Amino acid sequence: MADDIPEPVARNIASIRQWQAERQAKRGTSDKIADAISRFAGSMPFVYLHLVIFGCWVIANLGWVPGVPRWDPTLVVLAMVASVEAIFLTSFVLINQNQMTLEADEKAELDLQVGLLNEGETTRLLAITQAIAEHLGVTSGVEHELDELRKETQPGVILDAVKHGSGKPDA
Repeated sequence: MADDIPEPVARNIASIRQWQAERQAKRGTSDKIADAISRFAGSMPFVYLHLVIFGCWVIANLGWVPGVPRWDPTLVVLAMVASVEAIFLTSFVLINQNQMTLEADEKAELDLQVGLLNEGETTRLLAITQAIAEHLGVTSGVEHELDELRKETQPGVILDAVKHGSGKPDA
């Protein structure tokens, strides 16, 4: 299967994997710990563990296990433990989400830059193709659109139009 991948694609995959590995290596120990805790907290073993612990706690404190003293008959301690755990888990999840947001922002910036490079290259190719067509005396019937398409993309103007929902840039 790897033989079917064109060399430029394989090179890009390797480059992205290297970027991800470098990014991961730069993360601090506390970020790695928060990530590991978030991963575990979002897993079924975590759910099963809590079912067992909380289930046994409740069953024991309801007095259903002969010979086991009830240490939390009102289950207030269990509620407090669960609340404190929820506070910490929320913090770990937020730390993890912040890291994911930073990574997504970096990827979005990369996508934007690649898209702008592609747009510039496409615009140049369009100009060259139009010049060749004119030189050969070939008409396509879309010449009136080509002048508009050959204009350089201005991201700021497009962002303003998107922001205002008009489809037209601010005048």
